[in-house]
Amino acid sequence: MNKMFSRRRFIVLIVMLSILGVYIIAVYGKLAFQPVKQTETQTKEFTRGAIVDRNGRPLAVTTNFYHLSVTPSAITNLQETALLLSPVLQMSPEEIESAIQSADRVFYLKKRLDENEYENIKNIISSNNLTGLRFDRIPGRIYPENSLAAQLIGFMGDDGEGLAGVEYSMQNILAPKLSTDIESSRPGQNIYLTIDANLQYKLEKIAQSAMESTQAESVMMIVADAKNGEILSYISLPSVNLNEYRTSSVEQRQDRPAVTAYEPGSVFKIFSVATFIDAGLIKADEIFVCDGKYDVQSANGERIRITCLEHHGAITPSQALQYSCNDALAQMSAKINADYFLAKLRQLGFGSRTGIELPGETSGLVKSTNDRLWSARSKPTISIGQEISVSALQMVRATTTLTNGGIPTELSVISRITDKDNNDVYVHTPTFGQQVFKSNTAKYLLECMESTAKTGTGHRAALGDISIGVKTGTAQMADMEHGGYSDTDFLSNCVAVFPVENPQVILYIVITKAQGETYAGRIVAPVVADAADVIIDHMGLSREGAASLAHSGKVSVSSGVLPEIGAYLPDFTGVPKRLLTSLLLRGDLQVTINGDGYVKNQYPPAGTPVTENMNIELYLE
Repeated sequence: MNKMFSRRRFIVLIVMLSILGVYIIAVYGKLAFQPVKQTETQTKEFTRGAIVDRNGRPLAVTTNFYHLSVTPSAITNLQETALLLSPVLQMSPEEIESAIQSADRVFYLKKRLDENEYENIKNIISSNNLTGLRFDRIPGRIYPENSLAAQLIGFMGDDGEGLAGVEYSMQNILAPKLSTDIESSRPGQNIYLTIDANLQYKLEKIAQSAMESTQAESVMMIVADAKNGEILSYISLPSVNLNEYRTSSVEQRQDRPAVTAYEPGSVFKIFSVATFIDAGLIKADEIFVCDGKYDVQSANGERIRITCLEHHGAITPSQALQYSCNDALAQMSAKINADYFLAKLRQLGFGSRTGIELPGETSGLVKSTNDRLWSARSKPTISIGQEISVSALQMVRATTTLTNGGIPTELSVISRITDKDNNDVYVHTPTFGQQVFKSNTAKYLLECMESTAKTGTGHRAALGDISIGVKTGTAQMADMEHGGYSDTDFLSNCVAVFPVENPQVILYIVITKAQGETYAGRIVAPVVADAADVIIDHMGLSREGAASLAHSGKVSVSSGVLPEIGAYLPDFTGVPKRLLTSLLLRGDLQVTINGDGYVKNQYPPAGTPVTENMNIELYLE
């Protein structure tokens, strides 16, 4: 042992440890005197793009909300805290005290406080030295028009993800995910919808009035540009105030035009007759005799019986549509091959999604001759709009085939997309499908629809000073409880096209489960007339006998002054863009100017307390 721990070995060990110690000290010394490298963190944030109508009117605007959290153990004066917060939180002091006393950990006392509430509470905390209170900022949306076009716009959740409508389907456009290279990440882009907010508002009032007068369960209304497929108005009632989305019902949130599939009834006859005429199986002057029922026996012995509302006697295909004759349509269907008929219906878009920029769209249902439920009755029944399910969007898309010379047009709710500087990155252009009908066939069907509006089942939709073509339909709805068809529940709908000689607009209305009168010609056709009147005036379509006014062409605009920004935000409405540019030079405010012309809307609204680095958005037209 003494030889192992010799003096010489001990000295060598000490020397080695000393050298190691000097090396370590030298290395650490060198590091200590080197400049510290700053590590970059991903702090870059992008504002979610706005959703506006086709004219730039804001429909969904980004803002911040705040959750007020409480640490119970850190509250030093419970009664004072509850008393001071009560008016702002709209909670009683007792309610606040009880919530804090019953909590054993950090919790949210109130969620989704807006900017005003946040500023008020922050001032209360600061001026009264309250403890145990903290704010968590979350991205949010304000929907300035509340329930306007609610199902189309959709809703954004607290996590910044869209939950419905365009907010959901265009999530990656409105708020692209940050890439690993933060600098190359793209900011959110703005979505310009195809709808006109002013027209939407007017038509929603008409739809709401119709729903109330008929005591219906729901109403759908779609207005589309007959040439390019852009949706000008999109209505689904009952609706929801998007600012109160969390407390809404399933019925209020339902996007019926896209997700609801139903049997359309007699409206569908226009597509059946178009198919028969286009195939050369029937002629425009051919006569069909209606004795009140279609009663035949198939080759395999199956009895087919379809009743008609009237005994129409000898009628042409145009008159069959005019009077909505089931018997004549069933006779026409006997002339066509079932597979050919179904193939044409699929070419029209039935049985598949339209591809519109909305989530959850239904495909509807078009049977096949190989289906288990296919029978000898199926072909004539489908020809009158039963044993087939469609969506409102499919009906509008199929109607574009008649308004575009036999060629269908794809529908769209997106007019354009712009970047954060309002430069166009996408502009909608019409997309057309393959030719389905000859142009003469489409023209003939429009003439048939016009006669239906003049003297047929849709005469209550006639306008008088502008040509309009319509087709009405009333269908029994399925009895979901007992099976078969209900004796009390009906779906009443009507499609309209105007002007007939040069179609500009397609209008489609569906009223579901009306009480009392259910016949579409009586309850839907008048609504079509009211809505068409509003649309024509709004779009400035020419009317017969319309007055004309002469104008010098000179418009005087007052010079105006820029409102002064003090403790509270002023009202900028009507201020021209040229006066707003000075706001961009202010270092204490973040001002964004959208559009050109004059200020139509602003956010935050006038009267909001001004804070340092406040974000102000001005929308011009």
